[in-house]
Amino acid sequence: MQQYGMYAILLVIFGLILWRRTRAMVRPIKGSGLRILLPLLYMSPAFSVVIQPSVHMASIEIVVSVIFGIILSAPLIYTTGYEIREDGKIYAKKSIGFVIALISVFISRRLVNYFLSDMDVLTLNALSIISLFVYVGLWRIISYVKFKKVYNTHVAT
Repeated sequence: MQQYGMYAILLVIFGLILWRRTRAMVRPIKGSGLRILLPLLYMSPAFSVVIQPSVHMASIEIVVSVIFGIILSAPLIYTTGYEIREDGKIYAKKSIGFVIALISVFISRRLVNYFLSDMDVLTLNALSIISLFVYVGLWRIISYVKFKKVYNTHVAT
């Protein structure tokens, strides 16, 4: 029964993330776009799980986790874009592909955690956090670079 509570919390968190990202498509991005990078700061406390002495990860597990994060970031990077609309402000491009990519990433992470459930819980959490940092980090940094390209062309005109 406790497992269902965890999944309910995960679904609520995912729903909030999805809701927030879809709302961002209808609101202009304020300032110089540094807010795009803020989730990296918000996630940093979770990294404390990775450096706990009780977590034992093999080098290959870390490498596979990083590669998995890179693979997960690809659809998010591909479907994230920015545009200047009629009011002269910069918005995230509306994309159903992005929503599908976000849902796919969520399902992929859940499936991997399910298939690796025989692994030590702390190690599995640490590897999940590593892949999370990699895919969110890459996605947000490249999104920021994409935003800055649009921002610089907008400022130049």
